[in-house]
Amino acid sequence: MSAEGYINRWWRIVGGLCMNLALGAVYAWSIFVAPLEKEFGWTRAQVSTVFTILVLVFGLTFIVGGRLQDKKGPFWVSVTAAILNSLGFFMCAYTESRGWLFFWLGGVAALGQGFGYATPIPVMSKWFPDRRGLAVGLAVAGYGGGSAIFGPLGGSWLIPTYGWRATFMTFGIIFFVMTMIGAFLLKNPPPGWKPEGWSPAPASKVTATKYEFTPTEAIRTPAMWFMWVAYALGTSAGLMVISQLVPFARSKGIALGLATTAIFIGALGNACGRILSGWLSDAIGRLNTLRLMIAISIVAMPILYHVGGSVGALYVLVFAVYWCYGTQLSVNASSAADFWGPKNVGANYGILFTAWGVAGIIGPIIGGRLFDIYKDYQAAFYTAGVICAVALVSELLAKRPAEPAATTARATV
Repeated sequence: MSAEGYINRWWRIVGGLCMNLALGAVYAWSIFVAPLEKEFGWTRAQVSTVFTILVLVFGLTFIVGGRLQDKKGPFWVSVTAAILNSLGFFMCAYTESRGWLFFWLGGVAALGQGFGYATPIPVMSKWFPDRRGLAVGLAVAGYGGGSAIFGPLGGSWLIPTYGWRATFMTFGIIFFVMTMIGAFLLKNPPPGWKPEGWSPAPASKVTATKYEFTPTEAIRTPAMWFMWVAYALGTSAGLMVISQLVPFARSKGIALGLATTAIFIGALGNACGRILSGWLSDAIGRLNTLRLMIAISIVAMPILYHVGGSVGALYVLVFAVYWCYGTQLSVNASSAADFWGPKNVGANYGILFTAWGVAGIIGPIIGGRLFDIYKDYQAAFYTAGVICAVALVSELLAKRPAEPAATTARATV
């Protein structure tokens, strides 16, 4: 491949990272839980509802953002995302009620999150048909790794020094700069583009279908629904931990600074899972990789509860749980392009991604409400392990969709 081709491809990854590092700071949400509870007297479940609404709206608006990206290209969708996400975080600085947080973070910022996350995945899928799993993993690693930067920055310095309101403002300004850089770098390749000298291996487990499924056709395939259930339940467990990580660690007697550091460890696991599991899925297949990581989650969830009082063990298990969670965000995205074609991947993955929106309801509810009932996290972590077991069964039932018999007229390479 020419030097220009390499530069074009890797600039897109830089754009995806800039976009997703800013968007992924939402995974550091738990740094705001204790300050909000202290100032307003809200319960753990009430504060967790903000994160629940954000994830749900994000998951639903991803479909719209993905469809617009498929039709209009990534630039203006990305610019819209930059404005909405940054404005939403900035305005949270003026919070006086949960309704305000619901609107600005759960509504405005979440809409920006859905539009922003919808652009890098289709762009990577089109620029890297030869290494789709790895490329998508690299781009979305920023979403997993954003909390590694902004969690410690906010939890260990900004909030203790300047307060949570100033932290929201600072985040909003930083996010705007980063996402606008991403918007200018994310561009689609010319129609029909493929790497020089590359042709897909017909027998490969990860070769993209030659048939471009429309969204209507994609939702009629059994794979969509088995993978949807597995995605929803598998990521619910991860989101439960993400929404409660700092309060959970503190409940186990971990000092605040060490508990905040767990966000950094988890973010590294999340990012590594997206990149390395993406690479692994290029070798052993998408579904096999997803099944392996969900199986690990079944065991890791209850163990994490029992070892959470030891800093070293807490960090190891948090890293593992976040790895498995990040895998699902990366490999499901690559699977959508492989299984239903890259042309409509924005919309088709958007449909599958609604599962993550549902997980945003299930996960924080498990963590917040079960804690409020039992004043302990044991029931939450055991419940998370059980739903991962159900997710594994559903993932085992999923099979690569067969191309419709009459593909000749509509097939595109």
